[in-house]
Amino acid sequence: MGDKKLDVNVEPNFGLSGALAKDTNTFKGVVIKYNEPPEAHKPDQRWFLYPFKGDESLDTIPIYRQSAYLMGRDRSIADIPIDHPSCSKQHAAIQFRKVKGKVSPYLIDLDSANKTRLNDEAIEPRRYYELMEKDIVKFGFSTREYVIMNENCTKDETNDSN
Repeated sequence: MGDKKLDVNVEPNFGLSGALAKDTNTFKGVVIKYNEPPEAHKPDQRWFLYPFKGDESLDTIPIYRQSAYLMGRDRSIADIPIDHPSCSKQHAAIQFRKVKGKVSPYLIDLDSANKTRLNDEAIEPRRYYELMEKDIVKFGFSTREYVIMNENCTKDETNDSN
């Protein structure tokens, strides 16, 4: 049988390999860094992101058609592409969660290199932050700002201006 010896001192490794998660959380051949939580829920109100670049208003982004939106530079998987070079390929996610009977949007940073900011404060990675109407979200060093509002807020503002 040759001179090869079997190493009997090797300990078994029962730790998680990540292979199962890797197989189940792949989209278009890319491993997705984010998994939706059990309390994920499609919103029952219409929510929107209003992007601004300086004083210029950009196209409104509806965020009520699904329970989560992945944001990042990788256009093949991002629901909302962020093209700034300081942003990560999978930078952050907006997740709608049903907590205590109420469905609300939450922001989570996906261990991005250059942070996600909520109302000019950097948020901790891998932690949910509830978003309120008129909150401002920024990614990396991009100057683009995203204001979150729902249909009730936009209706109220339309009525106020009449």
